[in-house]
Amino acid sequence: MKSKRTIKTNKMAMMLLECIKEGDIIKEGRKKKSLMNFMCNIIVQLRQLGKDRTSETYTSALKSFMMFRNWRDLSIGRLTPVVVQEYEAWLKMKGISMNTTSFYMRILRAAYNKAVDNGLAKQLYPFRHVYTGIGKTVKRAVSIDDIKRIKQLDLSERRALDYARDMFLFSFYTRGMSFIDMAYLKKTDLHNGVLCYRRRKTGQLLYIRWERCMQRIIDKYPDNDTCYLLPIIRAEGNDRLQYQTAMRFVNNKLKRVAALAGMHGDLTMYVSRHSWASIARAKHIPISVISEGMGHDNEVTTQIYLASLDAATIDRANRIILRNL
Repeated sequence: MKSKRTIKTNKMAMMLLECIKEGDIIKEGRKKKSLMNFMCNIIVQLRQLGKDRTSETYTSALKSFMMFRNWRDLSIGRLTPVVVQEYEAWLKMKGISMNTTSFYMRILRAAYNKAVDNGLAKQLYPFRHVYTGIGKTVKRAVSIDDIKRIKQLDLSERRALDYARDMFLFSFYTRGMSFIDMAYLKKTDLHNGVLCYRRRKTGQLLYIRWERCMQRIIDKYPDNDTCYLLPIIRAEGNDRLQYQTAMRFVNNKLKRVAALAGMHGDLTMYVSRHSWASIARAKHIPISVISEGMGHDNEVTTQIYLASLDAATIDRANRIILRNL
């Protein structure tokens, strides 16, 4: 026989999953001043605006906090400094890294501040005693020699590994393009020797000179009869799920690629982005050029990896890097 608390806990968990799945705004969220309802509404609104990645980060943070609460909801006004500090202690006990802890805290703080702006709670500054900074991450970049070894591997008899290696190299060739941007590239984005795309994260429009090494990868997949440039999203419908599945597949296979190349540590698609930035910096390319080339909003973001410029300057920077391969 299930206890009333267990039934209520299960009901809250199902409520969260259903509101996110169905995309319905929970109208009583304002009336009840429920943190869970309010954040669910934010998640749904983000999805409706096409900001899928941001909605996923809010979902992740909310799930973490609700697990800490044993799925017991609370009003936004009861999100006090004590509750937040207890949540931070719980995350530390679970072995969650400081950067991930800060990530969750910053999302919860943003949601809390929105609630305050909407008159659902008084500003109690509950996050002032917990860590919300961004620490230095573990070095993820690899050297140009590592990139060469990856490129020179004979994977002709290992199609899955060859595909993963191609996706990694394409990202590197295109100035560390993120996997989600690669997945949604359209064939029509390539015109007159220039690849033009808009970053899904920032909306920034980027132009990349099309190079021979990029075309070689495209030529390896002649059976790609979709509207997309790369064989990542392979059919109509569930494109987000296809992208996520492909990313997990590629990252998994890149571990084996790294081992074959004699490299230590994990190799992921994100490593290509860090590597392009680090190698460009080692070639004395100005940070302003690197920042613009990667589509960062400002140079501060680029500094975490390590004046708007014309496309030709950025393309010259990319060519300097590619010549070393």
